[in-house]
Amino acid sequence: MTPQRVTLITLGVADLPASRGFYARLGWQEHGESQEAVAFYQMNGLALALFGLADLAADQGRAGAALGTGAMTLAQNFLTEAEVDAAFEAALAAGATALKRPEKVFWGGYSGYWADPDGHVWEVAMNPYWPLGADGSLRLPG
Repeated sequence: MTPQRVTLITLGVADLPASRGFYARLGWQEHGESQEAVAFYQMNGLALALFGLADLAADQGRAGAALGTGAMTLAQNFLTEAEVDAAFEAALAAGATALKRPEKVFWGGYSGYWADPDGHVWEVAMNPYWPLGADGSLRLPG
């Protein structure tokens, strides 16, 4: 087993039908394993799940816990600044909140941030030092 890996990211959401609608407007397609209480999305090498906040807290063994958002960032890297801009605008059109419009950044790339309806923060970026595979996957150089 490789310990340094992530296979599933689960986001707790306040309104699962609304979140499903938001990600559908982004062009994401639910996987057939989705159920009434959880939505699954196949990504390149891992999966994303949307799960109601109360159900997620109970599943974690913390029934009734107030779960927070925004303390981490999910990121999508792109090959060009134009692709970053297009992804950012698509997120806004789907109902995301702009946090920081894409701009050139101190580390030599180009990035911006938006939040989904539950406050989960996504970065869209172009990093000239990190090559992407044909499927959009990232392999750190070196």
